[in-house]
Amino acid sequence: MELKKVLITGILGQDGANMAKYLLDTEDVLIYGMMRRTSNVNETNILEFKDDERFSLVYGDLTDDVSINKLVKEIEPDYLINFAANSFVGCSWDMPLQVFDVNTLGVIRCLEAIRKFKPECRFYSAGSSEELGDVDYSPQDIKHPIKPRSPYGASKAAARHIVKVYRESYNLFAIHSILFNHEGLKRGEEFVTRKITKSVAKIATAIANNEKFEPMKLGNLNSKRDWSDSEDFVRGIWMMLNQEEPKEYILSSDETHTVKEFVEKAFEHASIPGYWQGEGLSEKFLYEGNFTTSTALAEVSEEFYRPCEVELLYGNSFPARTELNWSPQISFDKLVQRMVEYDLELEHAKR
Repeated sequence: MELKKVLITGILGQDGANMAKYLLDTEDVLIYGMMRRTSNVNETNILEFKDDERFSLVYGDLTDDVSINKLVKEIEPDYLINFAANSFVGCSWDMPLQVFDVNTLGVIRCLEAIRKFKPECRFYSAGSSEELGDVDYSPQDIKHPIKPRSPYGASKAAARHIVKVYRESYNLFAIHSILFNHEGLKRGEEFVTRKITKSVAKIATAIANNEKFEPMKLGNLNSKRDWSDSEDFVRGIWMMLNQEEPKEYILSSDETHTVKEFVEKAFEHASIPGYWQGEGLSEKFLYEGNFTTSTALAEVSEEFYRPCEVELLYGNSFPARTELNWSPQISFDKLVQRMVEYDLELEHAKR
């Protein structure tokens, strides 16, 4: 049997690593995981399958069309799944040109390589609910207007449009779906959910050892997000890529929770009691245990507010559930529990 060849960009990130693991476990594939040449490489997310004979690390850069052309020409992939991105929304105001170079022009470079060297290759571009931005209605479906409120959201929205242009102009199987917030054990530490669970693990370990700790600092606690697990999303993406015709979907949990709820749930799973006090920039989550009643576990800092906030993201994945027979298997509560328990294990391993 001839194995399907899958080129995955962003292999060291959460989604790239989860997709590779899922396909190696369930499909007859050869995985080519693309990473940039850099002196600071963290291969933690791929350690569990790095030595699999069906997996190869390859070097490329979405900002360099020569390297992308070379990979597509040499590998001749059946699928190119693009997860590589400058994906930290908060920093996108500080480096908008770099964000667009990777997130938008990088998608064009992939599409051009496919058009020139392997037009039958199926292409997937990972979109974001940040494209929707200042929402008109909830829950948001695939027809919702594109109204981004950050350079990151705008870069992803532009990528969505260019994928459509190439699909219709060159008859490519190219998809750009909107993925609502998705987290997991491989989430980068710069993202708020992982920041929360790692901080909770550090605080819990400090309390258990009667040590002092610093409270975590957060931005807008009232932002509402639709959180799922990345492992659920990679299944849905693979389903999209194997439709008869390219069609785009939203993947989401179809629930919305505040950052404040995520904080509460994380401390709950670490068995740390607490309560909220104050409002706005003075709001704090205080410890109810045997330290002092005023010990802060979490507090608000203006430093972590965005220049332009997106207050509510809440997806409608009904078409994906009915047409693809996809559904998330990991609930919000289970997601937070898994992340907290994982980070507690990491903290205990340091002792």
